[in-house]
Amino acid sequence: MNGFFDMPSDLQHSYAGLVAWHLEMALIPVLAGLLIALPVGQLCMRFRWLYQPVLWVTTVLYAIPSLAFFVILIDYTGQSEITVMIPLTLYSLVVLVPAIVDGVRSVPAETQAAATAMGFGPIRRYAQVELPIAVPAIFAGLRVATVSSISLVSVGALIGNQGALGNLLADAMFYHRPILAVSSVVTTAVLAIAADALLVLCGKLLTPWLPSGRRTRPTRTVQAVPEGAQ
Repeated sequence: MNGFFDMPSDLQHSYAGLVAWHLEMALIPVLAGLLIALPVGQLCMRFRWLYQPVLWVTTVLYAIPSLAFFVILIDYTGQSEITVMIPLTLYSLVVLVPAIVDGVRSVPAETQAAATAMGFGPIRRYAQVELPIAVPAIFAGLRVATVSSISLVSVGALIGNQGALGNLLADAMFYHRPILAVSSVVTTAVLAIAADALLVLCGKLLTPWLPSGRRTRPTRTVQAVPEGAQ
């Protein structure tokens, strides 16, 4: 494994620096997607007719290849991290919006009625009653969105070395050092597994009242596609 941690000088990052950069570019879009999906999910629950159009729009956005997004955005945001993060944020919505809506829909009607009887308005009931109960479904969606985002960051290598660990794939061919490709793939896989395990742990900590078998609820989501498909 000689050279696994030895990064080419043109990357201007150490191995640890590439890992930190990769996580930054992967997790910020997921957080941004969650912040967008929470109010959108509330609107979809309040105006139920809105859910199908929102789901259609997010699915169409997810179907657009990331390279096409880069071509559209590059005139406005340049060859920058933002150009990579915007598509990743939009991709996360196709997972997070259904996870939130399905999770809130699983809240028992009598629980919602009790909250309303206690004087909770729609927004307060959504934030303090429905979302906490929907945590297992939301975290199931977060797991898919996070792992997908970590894998897709590497596509940013196509626009001026903005792919973090994905930049090692191009350097592996340029410098004839296959170990760099191994380093990129293995490290990305380890980061995805570690992030998934951390989310599982956080989900358990946030739902101590649930039996362990119910803390990770399945949710109807679009599965993460292989990197090459985007």
